[in-house]
Amino acid sequence: MSRELPEYHQRVADQNRTTILAAATALFLEGGYDRTSLARVATNAGVSKATLFKQFPTKASLFEASVLAVGQVPGRAVTVPPPGNLHAGLLALGREYAELLTHPSTADLIRLVIAEAPRFPELRERTFDFGTLPALDALGRYLRAEHAAGSVKVDSFEIATAQFLGMIATAIFWPRLVHANWSIDEEEARRAVEEAVRTIVARYGAQ
Repeated sequence: MSRELPEYHQRVADQNRTTILAAATALFLEGGYDRTSLARVATNAGVSKATLFKQFPTKASLFEASVLAVGQVPGRAVTVPPPGNLHAGLLALGREYAELLTHPSTADLIRLVIAEAPRFPELRERTFDFGTLPALDALGRYLRAEHAAGSVKVDSFEIATAQFLGMIATAIFWPRLVHANWSIDEEEARRAVEEAVRTIVARYGAQ
């Protein structure tokens, strides 16, 4: 019983966090950072202000969590492919990343970060560590596993990861960030990922 009680409280806390983030994201996108109050977030989430403050003591921390939460799909973990087939592994992870970038709220939230940060010192101080997103973390772990298996020759995992993700983002995300009406269809996005995979395999694959 003593163990079940902390587990119950943790489940409630996790549920509250998910509900708070959903309400906050909707309000940030609707009214921007300045016009979104923590009190209104609590009301829309159906939680007390004390519960909200326990999870997010400042609006800046809530905003940061809302941005990063776009890449978190509740109940779905990103699986790190087993080493041995570099093309297939990169293709699976590249598609995960493309799905993140084409999420309806991703570009809107990043655009909001860019627009609001100059006016609010508390936002300029946030790091927005996108490296914590499951798809990116999985990619880093996968490349290290392939390196250990002798499938790739990589001097810098950070550079290799940035190259792979950068090729995908350049094709399917950055144009949309700059031009709100820009779009890419599924076939074009699939081709962009496949071309990025071929480039990385050609550059780092063990010969």
